Amino acid sequence: MVKLKLKSIDNASVIRKFSVLFSLMSFFPFIILSALFIYLKSKGITHLNLNLLFLAAFSVGFFSLMGFFSMRQSLVNLTKISEGTRDILKGKLPTRIDINASGDTEVAQIARAFNEVVQKLELNLQELQRSKSTLQSVLGKIASGVSSTQNIDAFLDLILETTVSALSAKNGLLLISDDEKEELIVKSTFGLASSYYSRDQHIPIGSEMVGWVVKQNKPLLIPRLHKSTAVKQDNAEAVFQPPLICTPLIFQNRVVGAISISGKDKDANFEEDELMILSNLASQIALAIENAKLNSDAQKTYLETITALALAVEARDPYSRGHSDRVSKYAIKIAQKLGLDEERIRKIKEAAQLHDVGKIGISDEILRKPDILNDYEKQIMHQHPIIGEGIIIPLHGFSHLRDPIRHHHEWLNGEGYPDHLKGDEVTLEARILAVADVFDALTTDRPYRKGLDFNQAKEELLKYKGTHYDAKVVDAFISCI
Repeated sequence: MVKLKLKSIDNASVIRKFSVLFSLMSFFPFIILSALFIYLKSKGITHLNLNLLFLAAFSVGFFSLMGFFSMRQSLVNLTKISEGTRDILKGKLPTRIDINASGDTEVAQIARAFNEVVQKLELNLQELQRSKSTLQSVLGKIASGVSSTQNIDAFLDLILETTVSALSAKNGLLLISDDEKEELIVKSTFGLASSYYSRDQHIPIGSEMVGWVVKQNKPLLIPRLHKSTAVKQDNAEAVFQPPLICTPLIFQNRVVGAISISGKDKDANFEEDELMILSNLASQIALAIENAKLNSDAQKTYLETITALALAVEARDPYSRGHSDRVSKYAIKIAQKLGLDEERIRKIKEAAQLHDVGKIGISDEILRKPDILNDYEKQIMHQHPIIGEGIIIPLHGFSHLRDPIRHHHEWLNGEGYPDHLKGDEVTLEARILAVADVFDALTTDRPYRKGLDFNQAKEELLKYKGTHYDAKVVDAFISCI
């Protein structure tokens, strides 16, 4: 049996195949009937009802053509749906299908279902784009914060504020874990009118929702259940009031803390994609916290090493033992008398402890010389503030100590060293160290002279007040010793 194949239309579109095949089935019979009618009429055969035969032939052709165009339109609609599906698979979102079909036909149902799918895809893409933009915005601000601050507390404040804002939330709480005490330590809060959860406050891991998140090592999303559940922002419970999303901070499969975001405007709830954003941020926050801990530990070790070096310098010279401690004590008194804040006082204390660490680079022949130094030796000695600053430079977290260490021998008239700064070019911290340092030097015995008593040292300070030393600093010092 021979199987016929119309090779010319094997690879043709569905519409073309249908057109060709329908022509064979319908149009050709119409031609045959018409030819038969003509033939019979030409032969004069009258026993057939020619009008009836014509009507039959015309009806066959007419209804065949109607069926052709109707079937073709259905196939066109199906082709549109097929092309739209192909576009989706290629990653291109098509427009909605507008077909010439009405009622509840199968093609109309397929078209409506396809348009609904496209609409949902559009909404999902818009939501995904919004989530992407939100995440990029948050990560961009966090990256900016990393480059602009060395203070982990300030960095965490920036993260929390930015995250709460990006998620259109009201409150935020960020905590880190204290594994030894099984507690969570509050490191940052945002959104509360009153500080119910202050920095460094301890919360038992077993309490509150964040405790569950840390224990279970799982994120949590709690929707708003009732419109009447709103809580005033000056209430401590507002931090954990639904709607809420909370996720653990995980570093190398270890929970190092948790972050909780709560509150939404207009009775809205958090979505799964927002929880996903928070979870992605949580991994970056955990990494930042661990890096800060490692950096802090490294810098603490380095600082302890430098402090040991400073003590070693004093041990090399029996006449300067205890010098750094005394200068530190004097400098703190001056700073307190001047009403400086705790942060600046701490800075001055640390700088005082390390102000002479650069003497580790000065030879014993100069450092322990039992006589007044000559000009060459003075030049060498004048390098110790520069050497001291060089030792501090690797301590990025202690860059605030570089200026007072380098400039604690500068005078207001520009005759100090090493940079010959004048007036306001000398910072207040350096001016305080200068007075505290020279007073201790004046009252300490040296191989070539005895130390001055209090009144003599006081007169020496007053003698150079306003030229070498800051007048306010001198007055503050004299009034408190």
